[in-house]
Amino acid sequence: MKKYGKFIALTVLILGMLIWLGTSSMKDTQTYYKTIAELAQLGPGAARQRVRVGGDVEKGSIIRKADLVEFTLAQDQRRLKVSYDGKDPLPDTFRDGAQALADGKMGTDGVFHANKIQAKCASKYAAKPGQAPAGLKPVTNTRGTI
Repeated sequence: MKKYGKFIALTVLILGMLIWLGTSSMKDTQTYYKTIAELAQLGPGAARQRVRVGGDVEKGSIIRKADLVEFTLAQDQRRLKVSYDGKDPLPDTFRDGAQALADGKMGTDGVFHANKIQAKCASKYAAKPGQAPAGLKPVTNTRGTI
């Protein structure tokens, strides 16, 4: 009986440590999506929170300075200056007018400091309504075109 008691105690201890490690590391990776307007409403509390904010990259706002990229996100007549100093290269689709998501924290200087940037696929890759995507031909069968 003594062997089983030690085994159960060790199993409970290991499971408890795994649960604790899992829940404590989740807090570090939690990111909430906010609009530019919602981010402004957070006030000074935004500097403590890691958030993801999205918008359209304003035309002519991308400035590259060595390892730093600065640009402006626009959303519903609001603007947000973003400074990206992440290690990953920017996506190929990141350019003027592209939709982008910036992941980071709001600085006390009023600039959003991002460490991750995601660019959404441009609409030019989407097929026009009623057309097949580029490179694909309509398939016909005995009943007509699919």
